[in-house]
Amino acid sequence: MLVLTSPVTGGAQTGFTTPTYTHALDISPAVNARQVYVTAVGGAGNTPLLHSASSPFFTSVWRPKVFAQLGKPHPVTGLLTSVPMNTYKVTTGKGVTPLAGQPSKTATMSTLMNVPAGSDIADPVNLRAMISMHIGCLNQLSAELGNSAVSGAI
Repeated sequence: MLVLTSPVTGGAQTGFTTPTYTHALDISPAVNARQVYVTAVGGAGNTPLLHSASSPFFTSVWRPKVFAQLGKPHPVTGLLTSVPMNTYKVTTGKGVTPLAGQPSKTATMSTLMNVPAGSDIADPVNLRAMISMHIGCLNQLSAELGNSAVSGAI
């Protein structure tokens, strides 16, 4: 299972210069997940609130509870009739204030990864390429996603 090293270097954001997020291991919401919460923030610029019970700041990494396996190919055609997916998920939650003087609400962002059963063995290079591209795009678009969340424009 994935283990996040601390601190995590955050992606570029307007108002944040080389952000870092120191975290500690938390009790995960399920047996098939790992979770960390933010204990310190580094870098120059804006300083978000750290994790608290009323304003959480966490990341959870989920894997399938039971890994799907490939069935047998069709006896005549030799083709697989169905290919089940193993789903992984990364969710980050952060307490945000919806209106001055109001209690915090948790905003969440999730990335899902659906991996066809068997491809981990048959085609790991292309799986890794997909993951690399996805994370690179998220990292490259970090500031733009933040600007879009604030302005509503894409």
